Amino acid sequence: MHSPIQLPETWQTLLSQTIESPEALIRYLQLPETILQDAHRASAEFTMRIPRPWLDRIEKGNLDDPLLRQVLPLGEELNEVAGFTQDPLEELHSNPVDGLIHKYKGRVLIILTGACAINCRYCFRRHFPYAENRLGPAQWQNIIDYISADKSITEVIFSGGDPLVSSDARIKQLIADLEQIPHLTRLRIHSRLPVVLPQRVTASLTSILQQTRLNVVTVIHSNHPQELDDQVATAIHHLRQANVTVLNQAVLLRGVNDSSDILAALSEKLFNIGVLPYYLFTFDPVKGAAHFDVPDTEAKQLMRQLQDRLPGYLVPRLAREIPGRGAKTLLFIDQD
Repeated sequence: MHSPIQLPETWQTLLSQTIESPEALIRYLQLPETILQDAHRASAEFTMRIPRPWLDRIEKGNLDDPLLRQVLPLGEELNEVAGFTQDPLEELHSNPVDGLIHKYKGRVLIILTGACAINCRYCFRRHFPYAENRLGPAQWQNIIDYISADKSITEVIFSGGDPLVSSDARIKQLIADLEQIPHLTRLRIHSRLPVVLPQRVTASLTSILQQTRLNVVTVIHSNHPQELDDQVATAIHHLRQANVTVLNQAVLLRGVNDSSDILAALSEKLFNIGVLPYYLFTFDPVKGAAHFDVPDTEAKQLMRQLQDRLPGYLVPRLAREIPGRGAKTLLFIDQD
């Protein structure tokens, strides 16, 4: 009698198997139960959500693992810290129609979904009112009308949540609608899924991205070289084969990547798999995540060290998003 053929797990199956219980996380990673009470309190404020492909890259029993630190709910999240707010980028002031954010000239950001495959504890949208920005048919038509009426808009950014949580069929239809707007030339997709759930980069998805008339850029989000395994490399390869430009943006995080050795290794590994470092963001002061903050003086020192050891094209731009400004604010290392 032959054994049944084991088919590869689909990304939808893996997405449905995310861990949302602190008890399950502690069991799976063999962590001390002393962290359980704080993990429960913090996850009650902002749900814990971790997919299995990410869990499998974490060293069991190590509370200081850099991937664990990004997703583990901590009691520190409940501390009130001056200057850390629920809307640190004041996006609600740039929300002219439901589901759309228009902050910068020439481009708009569309909130495709409030869902993510992973809930990063430092997320600057952890308090965003996704329920008020649901993208139903009426909201989508309002967005199409808004973009159509403004010929200065040449680029649309798919964001979220994570836009790649959406199905291939939905993404295909949204792109088809946008292609009918003649002044649009680029589509940018900001997604963590190629890193945390690389199985999401399907042949169907890459075919859709390859066939559109729009120039497609995917900005992935990786903060540490440990995140980039062979499956991630394969996903990036498939995107590049579809003529998609792939960039990376990272966030400078205390206890995760606040080291020039780690940041240099991240840039090298990104480039080795076909991704160009793009931005290294200083921390957005979102309520509940102050323990990740790294001071500007330290960030600039890290950038000096990176410049000393890496070619210029592997040095990400150190930047901050300041509400009300017309672009990201670059932090130059000689500004002390």
